[in-house]
Amino acid sequence: MAHTFLLEIGLEEIPAHVVTPSVNQLVAKVENYLKEERLAFDSVLPFSTPRRLAVKVTGLADKQEDISTEAKGPAKKIAQDAEGNWTKAAQGFARGQGLTTDDLFFKELKGVEYVYANKFEAGKSALEVLAGMKEVAMSLKFPTMMRWGTNDFEYVRPIRWLVALLDNEVVNFDILGTKTGRVSQGHRFLGKEVTLNSTDDYPEALLAESVIADATKRKNMIRGQINDLAQENGWKVDIDEDLLEEVNNLVEWPTVFAGNFDEKYLAVPDVVLITSMKDNQRYFYVTDAAGKLLPHFIAIRNGKDAFLNNVIAGNEKVLTARLEDAKFFFEEDQKQSLQHYVDRLDKVMFHDKIGTLAQKMQRVGLLAQFLGQKLGLSDQELADLARASQIYKFDLVTGMVGEFSELQGVMGEIYANLMGENAVVAQAIREEYMPTSAEGVLPASTVGSILSIADKLDSLQAFFSAGMVPSGSNDPYALRRQTLGIIRIALANNWQLSVDDLMDAVAFAQGKAHDLYANIDPATNAQALRDFVADRLHQILANDHYRHDVLETVVANMANTFVDVSQAAKTLTAHLDDADFKETIEALTRVARLADKADLSQTLTVDESLFENDSEKALFAAYQVQKEAMEAANDYDAKYQAIHALKDAISAYFEATMVMVEDTAVKNNRLHQLVLVKQLTQNFGDLAQLNVK
Repeated sequence: MAHTFLLEIGLEEIPAHVVTPSVNQLVAKVENYLKEERLAFDSVLPFSTPRRLAVKVTGLADKQEDISTEAKGPAKKIAQDAEGNWTKAAQGFARGQGLTTDDLFFKELKGVEYVYANKFEAGKSALEVLAGMKEVAMSLKFPTMMRWGTNDFEYVRPIRWLVALLDNEVVNFDILGTKTGRVSQGHRFLGKEVTLNSTDDYPEALLAESVIADATKRKNMIRGQINDLAQENGWKVDIDEDLLEEVNNLVEWPTVFAGNFDEKYLAVPDVVLITSMKDNQRYFYVTDAAGKLLPHFIAIRNGKDAFLNNVIAGNEKVLTARLEDAKFFFEEDQKQSLQHYVDRLDKVMFHDKIGTLAQKMQRVGLLAQFLGQKLGLSDQELADLARASQIYKFDLVTGMVGEFSELQGVMGEIYANLMGENAVVAQAIREEYMPTSAEGVLPASTVGSILSIADKLDSLQAFFSAGMVPSGSNDPYALRRQTLGIIRIALANNWQLSVDDLMDAVAFAQGKAHDLYANIDPATNAQALRDFVADRLHQILANDHYRHDVLETVVANMANTFVDVSQAAKTLTAHLDDADFKETIEALTRVARLADKADLSQTLTVDESLFENDSEKALFAAYQVQKEAMEAANDYDAKYQAIHALKDAISAYFEATMVMVEDTAVKNNRLHQLVLVKQLTQNFGDLAQLNVK
């Protein structure tokens, strides 16, 4: 007979962003527990509200599967003495299996007889197994934890009730004195206790007490009400899925309503109004069919429609206060010149160990100049880049960004346009912050992209030089995200930038303005910084599911550009299954190992007059042909074909040639020839890292 189990953990209100990950974690832990305990089931269904995390397990078996195992003990010569009596070793083995020596028997394994025992373990009942759900519930981890009462135990919020039912029977356990039962709770204000006679009552019994426990049903209800309200008024509402997820986890019974604000606030930029509504108040904004913002908003109440007019009025009052602040800051900020704000940055610290924002902008300007010239920007683009780097942090000291910090960069673009800067410069000010997450949107413009790279590079170099290197999960200045941003921008634009190029940019800036690097000498932690960037490149490429040894190979040479490293990984992967790939790589890595023995303090020359056999001549001729092919190659597959073409010449060379001979001149000549061959492989990194066994 199939059974159903219900577990509900009742809590004080959980932060909205924690609800969904937590119930998903609970589902996964319940599934894993039941599998480990050999208790068969059909499905684990999630239920969640701000006050509860719950699962309903369907198709549950009566009991665990029985286990019959054959346990192997000591060898016969150890288990019995010469007279055939059981030794202490055999007796101990039998006791350990819960058996007697009468239950033991012998079996031969690889020519040796061993003692064995058949052990049968009857499965526990479902009721016994489910008592272990206490440990499952207590094992949940949350981004924020708290203690309550005199307990040392930490959880997301205090546990207020527990429901654990197997069909109609309570599964008994307790957590910190809260015992399991069959009593759940309805809506905090609209409902009361709910006694569940069986698991069949859940979640329907909660509906009568104004709780919709099915999060998907609740979300669809919100979506439907928003769409109905929009259609009724001829509005267009862009339902942001992240916002919908958040508001869904703030309510147990949603009622959607619309509010209004004075049209005078539409003079404030849309992004400010939307930020006030969406980010600060969790409202959905409203536009007309053409996308023009309208003086209305849509919000969700945790309750029914009683006294809804009072709720609407209260929300309108709160929003109006925010919009009034925004309008004030917007008007006041424009009373000062852009240069006024730039000048104020001299007194704003970027970090007390690094310097002011004004100093940071000066360093970024030099970095941007180097990168812009290297990447071939036009004179106009270089001029726009220089101007953007001189002013791009100015909005941080405006009243608007002081009130709405999430609008940094965004308000910079708006104010720059209003204050007479050209559109390219204004756009770059906004794009400098991008991407704002590891997978965030990248800058669209060339100037904005380079300014973004320069700013992030300066932050990386400055924090590393000041000794603030990320370790473990500790990364308070988001240096991992910023490094990912640098690499992603370079890859997206197909820019030939490498770690070496980034370090060259820093050296250029330091050479131009030593005083700006007085406290942040780039030599400090320089290798750690290079390794840090290499690790982030490895991380980005790992998302494309390249083999680990391929990634280790291509990332080994950080003189290669990020684009080159990416293309090298793609090309090597494409040839992994070639019939002669193993032979090719082994030949090239043999060259590399010997080439490493060369004395590179000498001038790297090859004297053909010192060749002693035809294989040396053939390899040198093949090298010259493939060097030209490598230089002319337009893609990495052509470069691979160039080094692949050396395989036969290398094999013949090593069959006929001893490299490490006593004649120093001949030996060095041969080593130098191998160095030249190795150099052709550098586009692919360190081929010795490839696993071709």
